[in-house]
Amino acid sequence: MKKAFFILGMCAVLSACGGSAGSKGGSDSTDAANQTAKATNSDADTNATKTGTEAAGGSAGSAAGEKLLAANDCGTCHKVDTKVIGPAFQDIAKKYDASEANIDMLAKKVIAGGSGNWGTMAMTAHPGLAEADAKEIVKYILSLKK
Repeated sequence: MKKAFFILGMCAVLSACGGSAGSKGGSDSTDAANQTAKATNSDADTNATKTGTEAAGGSAGSAAGEKLLAANDCGTCHKVDTKVIGPAFQDIAKKYDASEANIDMLAKKVIAGGSGNWGTMAMTAHPGLAEADAKEIVKYILSLKK
């Protein structure tokens, strides 16, 4: 019975967090949506670079991270103050201080995916996410410490 729930849970995570366009058949509407998402991400990337240099770790940097977070699929499995599939962002901020070492480590985890730190449910990898963008997202998440 536990195995059945685990398998159903894994299926829910995999379907909620999405996959690559190639595995879904790559229809024209999917390609158009991916191009739109890439355009949005490239704009966010430019904004993150500009604001990140103005105020390192300040509210401008947090705003860039918040925009990048919204542009990606993070909200599917995480919420600011409520555990969904993954931990709440505030819980992550409580567990890790905002040191450069933790920001680097967490950004790599966002890109690579994985499981074990918050239970058995695996986080989907985000290999298309630039490391600089992942760091901005992590900085924003760690700024939510209460």
